[in-house]
Amino acid sequence: MPPENPFQDPVRFERRAPECAIVIFGANGDLTRRKLMPALYRLAYDRRLSAGFAVIGVSRTPLSDDAFRQKMQEAVQSFSEDTAVDPEVWKTFAEGLFYVAGDVADAELYTRLRARLAEVNETRHTGGNVLFYLATQPSQYAPAALGLGGAGLGKGEGWRRLIIEKPFGKDLATARELSASLHQVFDESDVYRIDHYLGKETVQNILAFRFGNGIFEPLWNRRYVNHVQITAAESIGVEGRGAYYQETGALADMIQNHLLQVMATIAMEPSASFRSASVRDERSKLLRSIRPMTPEQILQDAVAGQYGPGEVGGQTLPGFRQEAGVDAESQTDTYAAAAFFVENWRWAGVPFYIRTGKRLPKRTTEIAIQFNPAPLAIFDGEGSDCSPNLLIVRIQPEEGISLKFLSKRPGSGMQLRPVSMDFNYGASFGERSPSAYETLLLDAIIGDATLYTRQDMVEASWAVVEPIQNAWRETHQEFPNYPAGTWGPRAADQMLARRGHAWRKP
Repeated sequence: MPPENPFQDPVRFERRAPECAIVIFGANGDLTRRKLMPALYRLAYDRRLSAGFAVIGVSRTPLSDDAFRQKMQEAVQSFSEDTAVDPEVWKTFAEGLFYVAGDVADAELYTRLRARLAEVNETRHTGGNVLFYLATQPSQYAPAALGLGGAGLGKGEGWRRLIIEKPFGKDLATARELSASLHQVFDESDVYRIDHYLGKETVQNILAFRFGNGIFEPLWNRRYVNHVQITAAESIGVEGRGAYYQETGALADMIQNHLLQVMATIAMEPSASFRSASVRDERSKLLRSIRPMTPEQILQDAVAGQYGPGEVGGQTLPGFRQEAGVDAESQTDTYAAAAFFVENWRWAGVPFYIRTGKRLPKRTTEIAIQFNPAPLAIFDGEGSDCSPNLLIVRIQPEEGISLKFLSKRPGSGMQLRPVSMDFNYGASFGERSPSAYETLLLDAIIGDATLYTRQDMVEASWAVVEPIQNAWRETHQEFPNYPAGTWGPRAADQMLARRGHAWRKP
């Protein structure tokens, strides 16, 4: 059983995983090679995996166990950011790697998989515990789950759990259809919808920061907070994924899942305890409190953008419509911004501005909480820069927290300027932070779903995003409307200016 309060566990990342087998569908894909296998190897390197541990890769390409082990070793060597492959650790780890070839749509695959799991259970002593990870295209989630159910693999002598990656449906209806298919085989408590943003150290630290410090929690409400900005900016374009991306867009790809979950973590009420169910109940309640926009509000408070050609550092960059696999008349949003309002007593009237986009000036993800100004501006006219107080939570690339406040400049006169107090993860703790996938994989094996998304959260997010999505589909957008290398369309600036606000430049 997971600890009752995982956020008070001083050795949270020293916990050891119980014996189990992980079955990875899509074992030859980018996600497995770039994220999953390096994360599993690091857990082994840190001795957090039990001796009774195994990985069974599943993909269509015929491979022997040894060939699969070789491919995974190459992946770990290429994509482990801060861990050189230790020959002795790899030797022990690789002994637990196996492979089964087959197509998700072929019933025979699941028969072979069942036999291999039984064999691995005998030789590796996995206790009959199995974690199925669907690192496949979303269209294969339901067929894979139903295939597992048809072969009797959804239940067993040990526990059975299922991890799926976003997107969780294309809209509210398809999200419900997917959930219904998964629930034919797995109980909701055994379905782990992974959102790697929630596995990031700084996102988790929001809870500790808010609920562990008496100095900040009293200010966390409409009386003191003026507005909140959440920015997730990428400097790259679609990087060869144009055909996929034009079917999704920034609103569905980032805001519907990652950024609304971040918003829920910032704005949720304190839970009665920090058990998984209690924390997720509060995040879900917050998401259900976000006011869906009317068509008139969408025109004022939601902005779609698409990057066109631009020049950055002397290099000419193509527009989205010039990317490989993209329709020359594509109406896909590569930038999305919206103002959301939470209808509860804590946050009534406080705008939460969320923006995300590709081909912006820099890669950064941050939360900026702007507080109300002092009630009387007694230092105006003294050459002061009375910028508002800001609390900035940096999620990536440099994790940390900054508090900006006003201080008197040295010398004569009462001139004020902003100064910062900074907390940096690397400098403060002097130790490595685990990757999001290390955290989330370990949590799933242990059975701690605190950082995973529940179906009611998925539906609440779609209920907020779907009206915007539908309105944009029905309206011809004048794209492109921002050059590559800039901070997005002018309409996004105007959206904030109407309320006397401006986007912060990270």
